[in-house]
Amino acid sequence: MVKFTRFTLDNGLRVLVHEDHTTPMAVLNILYDVGARDEDPDKTGFAHLFEHLMFGGSVNIPQYDEPLQRVGGENNAFTTNDITNYYITLPSVNIETAFWLESDRMLSLAFNEKSLEVQRNVVIEEFKQRYLNQPYGDVWLKLRPLVYKTHPYRWATIGKELKHIEDARIEDVKAFFKKHYNPQNAIMVVGGNIDTQKAKELAEKWFGPIPAGEKYHRDLPQEHSQQEERRDTVTAKVPLNDLYIAFHMPARLEDGYYEMDLVSDVLSRGNSSRLYRSLVKDKQLFSEIHAYNMGSFDRGMFVVEGKPLENVSIEKAEVAIWDELERLKSEQIPDDELTKVKNKTESTMVFSEMSLLDKAMNLAQFELFGDADMLNQETDKYLAVTAEAIQQQARQVFRKDNSSTLVYLADRN
Repeated sequence: MVKFTRFTLDNGLRVLVHEDHTTPMAVLNILYDVGARDEDPDKTGFAHLFEHLMFGGSVNIPQYDEPLQRVGGENNAFTTNDITNYYITLPSVNIETAFWLESDRMLSLAFNEKSLEVQRNVVIEEFKQRYLNQPYGDVWLKLRPLVYKTHPYRWATIGKELKHIEDARIEDVKAFFKKHYNPQNAIMVVGGNIDTQKAKELAEKWFGPIPAGEKYHRDLPQEHSQQEERRDTVTAKVPLNDLYIAFHMPARLEDGYYEMDLVSDVLSRGNSSRLYRSLVKDKQLFSEIHAYNMGSFDRGMFVVEGKPLENVSIEKAEVAIWDELERLKSEQIPDDELTKVKNKTESTMVFSEMSLLDKAMNLAQFELFGDADMLNQETDKYLAVTAEAIQQQARQVFRKDNSSTLVYLADRN
């Protein structure tokens, strides 16, 4: 059970405080309700670019890291298709430094051509290294638009193409900041060795004066149900063939999500999972194989991905994967197997409650979903899943006409 107190500032900033006096540390986590799905299709990669720009200094604090390092703090951030999240961990006695730093860049990020040029070049280099010049790096640039035809999930967080980042202009950056980086589009979680009253005083002092900003209505084009099998084949200089089969699955808050999340564990969590035991160990068809759920807020993607051994054809490998998926559809999961994956999920949830940062990030995300207390109900929702419900979801999701297959062939010439 993660206990917290909630209050909202006059400017709309939602604040959660989780007291944990067993640690000398504190964390300040700010989630902005903006991700790659909120970008203009002709200006993609901006949410991720902005994550970098936020560390470029503000009007009053030109070097963001310097004052934080002086008080023993660390910081980082990440961008997904759904959110952008920033966090600071530091000794709790120095927590006001975190309030000062985060409030200043929310209020007055330094917009200048030099900062934009530096961070744009960093992101361009990241695009090249991680997505263009790395084996299998461009998989998501190809798989996402195969799976999604209308929803903005059709591009990766890095963006559709390099040119969108290269063409980013200061006026575009300012408009993106004004629209998304304001108090009423953010959720702040303060956790650790700090009293709620003190956290409230600091929130009012440092964030209270920031203008609320204009509230906008998110109206994303929704993906239609897939009605036909999709396929694409790529040949590249990679060590081994690779096979990706992706399926549309329920969104994060839709019925069926927990069932499909447990299915990923049944198929691929650990050496006793079905795909490893059958296709890697027993039949020796794959060198590695994985199944995972992307955890998307809107209609999601379930992916099975494996590298067949050199003597195994793509056709044979694909049939073997479908055989395992068909087994889920035709046979209910035995009680002991379902109990095993539920126990693993429960232990993961318990361990996450031991990490101050994990608790802060999870509280922020569930508050965005509608109520941070949903975090305390997560384990029960997994434990309530039945074998019948899993079979039903498997039948709905693992259909050929709901599949998008990307075959990555190794060019050995």
